[in-house]
Amino acid sequence: MPHQINKLALKEDGQMEIKITQQQYNPLLKRREIVFQVDHTQTKGTPTRLEIRKTLAELLKTNPEAVYVRRILTKTGTMLADGEANAYDSVEQAKLVEPKYVMTRNLPKEKKEQAEKPEAPKQPEKPPEKTEQPSKKEQ
Repeated sequence: MPHQINKLALKEDGQMEIKITQQQYNPLLKRREIVFQVDHTQTKGTPTRLEIRKTLAELLKTNPEAVYVRRILTKTGTMLADGEANAYDSVEQAKLVEPKYVMTRNLPKEKKEQAEKPEAPKQPEKPPEKTEQPSKKEQ
C-alpha cells in the first residue's frame, strides 16, 4: 500500500517546486518508489532529469547517484509535470536493478554522448599473404 506523502522542495532560485505525492518502499529491490509532481511555472519549460534528480536527492537526503528518474510527463497546456523515480539504498543496488536505458537517460549530456558513441569498428586482420609456389609445369 503506497504511503501518501506531501513533501515539498523549492529550488533555491525559485524556479522549480517538487511535491512528492506517493512514496513506497520495496524491500525486495531495496528502493523507494516515488511519484512526484513538478511545478515549473518560472522556467517555462520542463526541467531536465538531472535537475529533478538532484532536487529529489536533497529532499530524500540520499546520494544523487542512487536516484533515477524513470518518467516525466508534462500535462498539455500547464506548467505541471508528473513523474516517477526510484531511490535506491546504495549505488551498487541501483546498478544491479535499474535498466541500462534508464541509467543512460539520467546521465549528464557529456557522459551520455560518450556512452552512446559507438566504438570504432575493429579492422579485420588481414590473412597472411600467400607465398607463390612454383607451378608444376616449371618443375
